[in-house]
Amino acid sequence: MQYHMPARLYFGPGEIQRVSTVIQAKNPVLVTDKGVVRAGFVAPVLDQLGKIPVFDGIEANPKSDTINNIAKELRQLAPDLVIGLGGGSPLDAGKALALLATNPGNIQDYEGREKYTKDPLPFMAIPTTCGTGSEVTWVSVITDVDRKFKMSIKGPKLYPAVSIVDPDLIATLPQPMIAATGLDALTHAVEAYLSKPATLITDTHAVRAVGLILGSIEKAFADIQSNARQREDLMYGSMVAGLAFGNADVTAVHCISESIGALYDIPHGVANAMFLPHVLEYNLPACTQKMAVLARITGIAAASDEQAARTFIQKIKDLSRELEIPGFRSLDIDPDQFALIADMSCKNNSNASNPRDLGPSDYRNILEAAHGA
Repeated sequence: MQYHMPARLYFGPGEIQRVSTVIQAKNPVLVTDKGVVRAGFVAPVLDQLGKIPVFDGIEANPKSDTINNIAKELRQLAPDLVIGLGGGSPLDAGKALALLATNPGNIQDYEGREKYTKDPLPFMAIPTTCGTGSEVTWVSVITDVDRKFKMSIKGPKLYPAVSIVDPDLIATLPQPMIAATGLDALTHAVEAYLSKPATLITDTHAVRAVGLILGSIEKAFADIQSNARQREDLMYGSMVAGLAFGNADVTAVHCISESIGALYDIPHGVANAMFLPHVLEYNLPACTQKMAVLARITGIAAASDEQAARTFIQKIKDLSRELEIPGFRSLDIDPDQFALIADMSCKNNSNASNPRDLGPSDYRNILEAAHGA
């Protein structure tokens, strides 16, 4: 059993003020998106670091063309640190750019595990949503625009050198973002626990994260600004879920959501929230006992493991409705495209980690069930 997580972590309200004291960089650059700039989160960083280059053109599903174009500018600037500020997209983009700053070619050249020849630049992660987990993982997910496929770029040198996780940064997060990113974090935790590569250590983190997220998300959704404790628990749960899946893996929910995200540019957290209960139903025969454990730690009492597990799935369905997560049918994806989505899902790197072996016909069954719900 192996567990690896080298990032130095700073967690707590007000930790954003540490930026200038925890880095030694002389020539940092900031990677973010325009929504984060509008929300006012860039200013506290620039107040501490002064005038540094800011790249704010990252999309909701970061695209290979965007990354490759920014990388050309980065190589001219020769920075010594990349700072990612925002949700999962700017953080994943920041990791990819840290890699390309020291390695030649395009990001497509580095799909897979440890394809870089030179160490990436040090990377600082500052999440502004409660769903990514990227602040404690070694993965960058980038959409290859030519293939319309989400690539996973992995390697131990892609872990952030330091991460600042400040729950105050989500105090003004809009309700739809709380719902989508919070359920994204729940998906990370549940999938890590049920995945084939799960270990005793990742299970410990996953179970803790499920309890934190389900214990806080409803009050955070209702009034995140007033509910400081739930805000902290939700942010902490998201980070701990990252500690779990970063050393285990995700499963079929991500295989589907990444395929749909690449093809239709659907926000990742929304897609995960849509498909989590449907994948759990399909996987139930292969992981009833472990799903029952999750049910019982969240307060579900049932005579049998199967009853507990089914009640847990229903709990997630009810929660999704309460948090106003749209159904899959609302995306207006033609069922004729299900075969393509199923095929792409099978080709996802995480398909082998699913607790139940899934082929294209299985993914089509899940898509059809979600479409008919």
